[in-house]
Amino acid sequence: MNPNKTNKIPAYLIMLMAVSAGITVANIYYNQPILKEIASEFGVNEASAGLIPMLSQIGYGLGLFFITPLGDKVNKKTLIVSLQFLLISALVLFYFSASIVHVWILSVLIGLFTVSVQVIMPMAAGLNPEQRGKNVGIVFTGLLIGILAARVFSGAIADWLGWRNVYLVSLVAVGLTTVLLTLYLPAARPNFEGSYPKLLASALQQFGRFKLLRRLSFIGILQFGLLSAFWTTLTFHLGSSPFNFGSGTIGLFGIVAVAGALVAPIMGKKADAGGVTRVRFLAIGLIIFSVLIMWFFQHSVVAMVVGVLLLDIGAQSIQVSNVALMYTLDESSHSRINTIYMTLFFTGGALGTLAGILCWQFGGWNWVMIEMLVSAIGVILLLNNERKEVGSTVK
Repeated sequence: MNPNKTNKIPAYLIMLMAVSAGITVANIYYNQPILKEIASEFGVNEASAGLIPMLSQIGYGLGLFFITPLGDKVNKKTLIVSLQFLLISALVLFYFSASIVHVWILSVLIGLFTVSVQVIMPMAAGLNPEQRGKNVGIVFTGLLIGILAARVFSGAIADWLGWRNVYLVSLVAVGLTTVLLTLYLPAARPNFEGSYPKLLASALQQFGRFKLLRRLSFIGILQFGLLSAFWTTLTFHLGSSPFNFGSGTIGLFGIVAVAGALVAPIMGKKADAGGVTRVRFLAIGLIIFSVLIMWFFQHSVVAMVVGVLLLDIGAQSIQVSNVALMYTLDESSHSRINTIYMTLFFTGGALGTLAGILCWQFGGWNWVMIEMLVSAIGVILLLNNERKEVGSTVK
């Protein structure tokens, strides 16, 4: 079966890819609501625990650059399933981790192997070019729900069973989806015949090849950077006075954020029909408004809930529009193009996490909000340049 020539793709296959992407990627984000519990068990401070999400994102970034380009060189199904089995092994070791150093190392490995979702994404984009935006939107919705629901799941399980069992339950879920992917995922013929070094060089060439890719990448760096800074420090903010929330309550804020992910299929359709620049301007406006709400009313639970909702609607609208636009570029190079975009995207996430931790240490919540506003202004400048350059052809 050559998926690139298949006109009708079973709905269950796209849903399986979406669910698998969500369950897999969630492993990067389980740590966010339970950082205080991990710090307490190993006797380390908040800054040391705060390195865990950053290291997960670094591992993910490394996997994006060094592993996901192989999606253009080898059978995508084989690559996806192999990475899933490696992830299962890393989760087993994480469950038995004996020190914060073990947690740091295994966080990198979990991030590294979780990049199977970034092989699934370009595979979904190539299954049916006529419905590329729709398929990407569905899979991306699964991925986003996995990211956001991870916080709810992690906080709840940690409250009931302890933080280690978060990863035990995840191990079972990843195992089940890996079996289903093995059974139902179609083989995808590779289209790159060069060596691995040439493959990596070709991936780097995509950045210079497409101006659109460069712009989307810089927007992604800023967007995910501010989002990562927020979610990492939100745990400390809500765990402090006057809230003093536990991990279970903090995790519930992920339910609010899931609502933002529900706009992803709509944004995918918008990308198919045009209008993405206008949508992204509206989205960044929502982000700025959300930051102002959470800054000026930072001790109000209602303000925090509204802020989280608006922030994630804005951020995910920008991201899914970016991804849909990215897949309008050379179809034969989808994995390599995706590699560059997502590597820079998660580099932005790691830098944003670090910036958030530093801002929290030196200036608390106020400095975190300022850092997010600066990133949002950067996105506005990039979108404004896009509007000037493209004019009426991208609306």
